[in-house]
Amino acid sequence: MTQGSSHPVPHRIVAIVDESSNPFELGCATEIFGLRRPELGRDLYDFGLCSPQPHTVMRQGFFTLTGVAGLEAAETADTVIVPNRRDVHVPRPPALLDAVRRAHARGARLIGFCSGAFTLAEAGVLDGRRAATHWQLAASFLARFPSVRLESDVLFVDDGDILTSAGSAAALDLGLHVVRRDHGAEIANLVSRRLVFAGHRDGGQRQFVERPVPDPPDESLAPVLAWAQEQLDAPLTVSDLAARAAVSPATLHRRFRTQLGTTPLTWLTGERLALACRLIERGESRLDVVARRSGLGTAANLRALMRREIGITPSAYRHRFGSDPRDRRG
Repeated sequence: MTQGSSHPVPHRIVAIVDESSNPFELGCATEIFGLRRPELGRDLYDFGLCSPQPHTVMRQGFFTLTGVAGLEAAETADTVIVPNRRDVHVPRPPALLDAVRRAHARGARLIGFCSGAFTLAEAGVLDGRRAATHWQLAASFLARFPSVRLESDVLFVDDGDILTSAGSAAALDLGLHVVRRDHGAEIANLVSRRLVFAGHRDGGQRQFVERPVPDPPDESLAPVLAWAQEQLDAPLTVSDLAARAAVSPATLHRRFRTQLGTTPLTWLTGERLALACRLIERGESRLDVVARRSGLGTAANLRALMRREIGITPSAYRHRFGSDPRDRRG
């Protein structure tokens, strides 16, 4: 426990920065894990940067990073974010790869954004494991690391103690997923609102959508999504969503696939499950009430979905994230 505080010592995350690392993913990590959250009344993480060299030239020489710790900082991290770089065929420094292997061996969680999967694979910690990387790099990755089970068309992969994401904005998706996993849906939702970013995009959604910015505007899903989020306790169906959008179910399905990379039913179930988690965190202990208010129907269906999608039971989730401190003892 921290002195004079009822909160435990924050989980320590260290991001390793290497030559030619992409500033965007580094910025995502800093924004999600490093910035103070005074509105929460506590720090979620103890975040820091380190590098194998004292002066690190970032991608395309945009700027040089100085004044960060050496690789020894990664030795005490609970989570290590490994570096990514565009020149994926250039070997990483042996000292960096050794630091990744040591972190994995002592049980630290490893995260690779975008081409960070190459760093993890080069270190040998991804053999036989599931992983994601940018879709443009998938063929190269598979050719170099055939023993890794690459999922080439998803936003991110959570394989327990190793998590990897696709390119660019998928780093935000994975980062928020980590916050959700560590601190629950309510905290993750608050962080995503501050980022002005979608709070929940499932890792299995497709990386590449045909039309990221809907055009023309009248085909945007935003109005029907906002409406549905206010009606989650109602017995909504895909037909209801289509009627609200004034299109056929087939057209709605096509727009979801094009704009969000998922199906209407999958999106609706994900939103309901996220609401159920928030209700549990806020102290609702009656599973039938949680299921009804989130539109999931029955307590049995709620249990099944939480086991399948989150990997734990409602009672275990309450124990970990419940608002009553007695729920989190031990």
